[in-house]
Amino acid sequence: MNLPLADDEPVRLETARLVLHAPLDARDGANVAAFQSRNRAHFGPWDPIRPPAYFAPEYWDEQLRCDEEELAEGTRMRFFFTLREEPGRVVGFAHFANIVRGAFWACHLGFGVDQALQGTGVMREGLEASIEWMFETAGLHRIEANHRPENVRSAALLRRLGFIPQGYARDYLRIDGAWRDHVLTALTNERWTPPRP
Repeated sequence: MNLPLADDEPVRLETARLVLHAPLDARDGANVAAFQSRNRAHFGPWDPIRPPAYFAPEYWDEQLRCDEEELAEGTRMRFFFTLREEPGRVVGFAHFANIVRGAFWACHLGFGVDQALQGTGVMREGLEASIEWMFETAGLHRIEANHRPENVRSAALLRRLGFIPQGYARDYLRIDGAWRDHVLTALTNERWTPPRP
């Protein structure tokens, strides 16, 4: 069962330091490309190998249009974070993908923050707000987030957010040019109630 995740209006969440946009305006591809380019080396060990086009504004213009479509289809929701004091600067994201309803009501979470803001609590701030929206408004019961064992920062953040290890997957994803093991974690919505038909 696919349902829209939001009404026709974009979702905008505000925290103490951030504004979360889902979807980000499709004309903002240059801002996302700048964020990805700035953090190319920072994200490299944790991401698949990216082609050069990934860092171009045109690529992200198209991706942001896809975000709009998949939000309307109810299959994916990607929040981009901007600073309240610098609204044109993308500094992070929370990507809720592979959204499934039926007997599951769950998704996978991917996330990243600008290297310059690592260790400031900005990523936790953005994830807390976006996870709350996915649980309380989108009605999900479970969010899964997986990380490489050596990614101690992500492991610590997920633990602080309440994610519980579920298992260990060998050769789980092809990351940075090789098959990598991952720790599987999940967070469940203890207040979940069946959605209205």
